[in-house]
Amino acid sequence: MAAPLSGGDAAHAVLVRLEQVEHLYHGRIRILGPIDLEVREGEFLALVGPSGCGKSTLLRIVAGILPPSRGAVRLGGRPLKGANPKAAMVFQSFALFPWLTVVDNVAIGLEARGVGQRERLKKAEKYLALAGLSGYERAFPKELSRGMKQLVGLARALAVEPELLCMDEPFSALDVLTARAARDLVLDLWASPEVTTKTILLVTHSIEEAVTLSDRVVVLKANPGRIADTVDLAALPRPRRADAPAVRETVDRMYALLA
Repeated sequence: MAAPLSGGDAAHAVLVRLEQVEHLYHGRIRILGPIDLEVREGEFLALVGPSGCGKSTLLRIVAGILPPSRGAVRLGGRPLKGANPKAAMVFQSFALFPWLTVVDNVAIGLEARGVGQRERLKKAEKYLALAGLSGYERAFPKELSRGMKQLVGLARALAVEPELLCMDEPFSALDVLTARAARDLVLDLWASPEVTTKTILLVTHSIEEAVTLSDRVVVLKANPGRIADTVDLAALPRPRRADAPAVRETVDRMYALLA
């Protein structure tokens, strides 16, 4: 595996900043926040916490899919209005169009951005190859395994070459071995000079997954969702084995934060 970039350095520029962000249910019940958070250029940042703490809600606010009820989201210092143009999403549920071939599923985001047919097919094929799916371009989603469907979703997000890749529990629906291979692939792509995307925001329910992948982990607590702590992992050498003493110690410390 190639050595990924390290984005844990606080000197890295801030890509997205959340300032006193809150999300209210029916406009009156606060279920998230207030949250102050920075997503730094070039880092792999993970959000962990119990179910219902607002991890996915926070991810959608960063991506501009969901506006905050209160507070501000700033992109490059400017207020974010609507969808984040520098972000792309990978969903837990794959979100593929069953009537489109694999290559057309990957190209659809490029079509929405006005990229010509020849160029979008070229890029779609490039990112399918990087995801290990060469030869499946003309297949339909129903012909793929769950793991392959998720790789198509990953290729689709990367094909638009976003500055920020937002991933919402992308490995939770996969079996253990497939999930491990997918995690390794994400790290390889993050490190690859062929992939322009160098900032990743991951939502996961697995503390072990967050520790093995990330530069920083933001630990959330519930009722309402808020930041309990931020753990800097940049000093942990890569690749990280889940059974390595330093990794186990960090995982145990984060479990204690949530206890």
